[in-house]
Amino acid sequence: MAKRFGRFRNAPVRSLTDKHPRSLAGQVFALQVAVVVLLVAAAVLALLLQSQHDTNSEARHRSIAVAQTFAHSPGVLAALKTPDPSKVLQPLTEAARKAAGVDFIVVMNTKGIRYTHPQPQQIGKKFVGTIGPSLAGQVYTESVNGPLGHEVQAVVPIEDHADKVVGLVSAGMKVENVTSVVSRQIPIILGTGAAALVMATTGTALIARRLRRQTHRLGPAEMTRMYEHHDAVLHSVREGVLIVSNDGRLVLANDEARRLLDLPQDAEGQRIKDLPGLDPGTVELLTSGRAATDEVHLAGDRLLAVNQRTTDRHGGPKGTVATLRDSTELRALSGRADRARERLQLLHDAGLGIGTTLDVVSTAEELAKVAVPRLADFVTVDLADPVLHGDEPTTTGADMRRTAVRGIRDDHPLYERGTLIDFLPSTPQAKAFGSGRSELVPDLSAAPGWLAQEPERTHRVVEYGIHSLITVPLQARGVILGMANFWRSEKPQPFEEDDLSLAEELVARAAVSIDNARRYTREHALAVTLQRSLLPRALPEQSALDVAHRYLPAFSGVSGDWFDVIPLPGSRVALVVGDVVGHGLHAAATMGRLRTAVHNFSTLDLPPDEILNHLDDLVQRIDQEEVETTAGAGITGATCLYAIYDPVSRRCAMARAGHPPPAVVRPDGNVTFPDLPAGPPLGLGGMPFETEELELAEGTQLVLYTDGLIEDRTRDIDVGIELLREALAYHPDRSPDESCQAVLDDLLPSRPKDDVALLIARTRAIPPDHVADWDVPFDPAAVAGMRAAVAGKLDDWGLSELAFAVELVLSELITNAIRYGSAPVTIRLLLDRTLTCEVADGSSTSPHLRYAAALDEGGRGLFLVAQLTERWGTRYTPQGKVIWAELSLPRPDGSVNAAAFLDILDAEL
Repeated sequence: MAKRFGRFRNAPVRSLTDKHPRSLAGQVFALQVAVVVLLVAAAVLALLLQSQHDTNSEARHRSIAVAQTFAHSPGVLAALKTPDPSKVLQPLTEAARKAAGVDFIVVMNTKGIRYTHPQPQQIGKKFVGTIGPSLAGQVYTESVNGPLGHEVQAVVPIEDHADKVVGLVSAGMKVENVTSVVSRQIPIILGTGAAALVMATTGTALIARRLRRQTHRLGPAEMTRMYEHHDAVLHSVREGVLIVSNDGRLVLANDEARRLLDLPQDAEGQRIKDLPGLDPGTVELLTSGRAATDEVHLAGDRLLAVNQRTTDRHGGPKGTVATLRDSTELRALSGRADRARERLQLLHDAGLGIGTTLDVVSTAEELAKVAVPRLADFVTVDLADPVLHGDEPTTTGADMRRTAVRGIRDDHPLYERGTLIDFLPSTPQAKAFGSGRSELVPDLSAAPGWLAQEPERTHRVVEYGIHSLITVPLQARGVILGMANFWRSEKPQPFEEDDLSLAEELVARAAVSIDNARRYTREHALAVTLQRSLLPRALPEQSALDVAHRYLPAFSGVSGDWFDVIPLPGSRVALVVGDVVGHGLHAAATMGRLRTAVHNFSTLDLPPDEILNHLDDLVQRIDQEEVETTAGAGITGATCLYAIYDPVSRRCAMARAGHPPPAVVRPDGNVTFPDLPAGPPLGLGGMPFETEELELAEGTQLVLYTDGLIEDRTRDIDVGIELLREALAYHPDRSPDESCQAVLDDLLPSRPKDDVALLIARTRAIPPDHVADWDVPFDPAAVAGMRAAVAGKLDDWGLSELAFAVELVLSELITNAIRYGSAPVTIRLLLDRTLTCEVADGSSTSPHLRYAAALDEGGRGLFLVAQLTERWGTRYTPQGKVIWAELSLPRPDGSVNAAAFLDILDAEL
């Protein structure tokens, strides 16, 4: 636009009279006259077109009205039903045509055959025009060449009482009659246009004369320069406008710009940098000449949005135009909207990020993590000490333990995590705990109650820069669990009421999650306590195995995993690992019943497969009880692995019921998983269990475990087995305890989702010189010879003190085997922690202990055996049975309790 006006400014301009060749008024007059002529001509043309349109429209509307009126006139419908409708309708149509001022009214039947027409010779002929839309019940208008010439006509249906079209009526006018009406209006239109042209030309002349007076006959150059200034104002201004020249001088400032920048009255013409009160950033922008869009600059207590553009882009003078807009209130509203949006986002994140676990400490840490740094620079969470253990909190604010600490820096002087804090009654924390209402402390340095808590520390907190505090009670179900403290240091503004309400919403959400975690912690602790009480507290003493174990309850709940080490007669040891399906107290209680049952069944000294058969029957009975008493589905079973290791033969018999196979670590470090028959889980029934025997070298490690060790949702069970192999392999010198720890470190996460029971046993062997056995002839006379042989072996072992008791026990056992049993009969002495005497025969008949009457000659043998030994019993074998008895070894001083033997004999004799 500046270029166009530049060309206009440089071109010679002559007025219509040449009296003032460069007068702007003359140029404007000529331009206005031309515009007026064009406007009047356009108006005349528009009037002509509009008149013609209105006349045509009037003709169509009149035709439609006449046709509809006649179609609904009384008698028309009846006339159509007469034998000669034309006789009745022709006079009616002619009278109506003359009265309505139309050229024709034609009545016809549905086939278009005329009943009436202004020219009677046309009656009976077919109607010229379109009748299809009218037969469908519509009103139709058109222009056609009919009998009267070029006609404008309308066709209207005639309907009977059932809305059926029984005839048609057409009315219209000849186009030449319509045109004649328009022709009569042309003189009026042209006269009106001429009058308008005269009046407009006169008015233009008067305006041009006044313009010449007001512009003082200024030439185009002066008016162009004036236009450039005002054009810039009109097209660039928003509120305040500044025009700055290329040399940094203020050329123009409107009133709004003066008000916003507080400019003096004589500011125009001065250099921008010399104007008083302008912000340096604003001066730099106005004098730089660069373009800017909505840059925010300070002007007193206002925030101005500044837009700046150069003025020489279209050939104008060099300089800049800057517009100023006061955005103080807008930015305040925008700031509040941003804070509201941030608040909603923070609450949304809190809903997703707080309470993801059922751990009290983790939930407190999640609260601190969400609030830093969006709400506070530091957040601390203090919980009542009982809450951390799952108990109800006390009613006082004492003994609060700092559970979570999070901040923008780690060098803060606040209480560290784990510190037990006793808040003074004057502190905001104690007040909030007592009242249940939040406390807002805008200025910590002016809060004597808080400063009195620990003066040295609180002064360091203030010196560190922490200046404002919000403390909110963690309250759920009407119980205050602790306090959440929000500290501010980086932002100079103190906390406000909006911050307090946001903190309360966050803490309210966290309090429910912490209370749920607390209650879960209590229930979990009770379940774990029950489960641990049902597990072995200490392993029994035995010489066959070097045993280590680990039990880890699941983080989310207890289940029915258990293990056991059970000494058996003959220095043998039974190893048991099992897992009850399910979680919770019910699974733990069921585990306790199964563990007790295993102990009871082991006293029968049965092979592993028979032990599992008995357990299977027990689990089925437990399951049936659950169905009958609780109307539920019962438990789904349990898995178990039962192994018996004999240190004399170094053989291990194992059977499993749906349990993972054990790992066998050879003395050279190689790891194998024996292919034991799996067997169904306990409680399913219908399938037998099988026992597999392995011969183990001394120093071999047996690794028994539950499925929680190798199974995980993120990996396949084969991967878990392979990881277990890698954790155990090639560490022959590692102790079982070290192996346990290594396996857990390599296979388990920090928070296992399932219980894990792990039992690792390293085998030992009883030296051959600690075992002695004999075949006994099946003759009572052989008893004396066996006593002598046994006495000799006891002398070799240095156990002569036990010879009397051992001879007496063996005499009774051998005599019973020969008298009541069957061949072959054998004797075995086993020297270990105790001295075990075993007498085997081929009969499965079990002896029973009884009391003999005073006059009975027999029946006292087993009673004497029971009195002279620590314990005795019967073990059944595929070949018969073994009666065994264990005697305590001499005391360290070499003495035995001979007096006890003599007392027993005296009592019997």
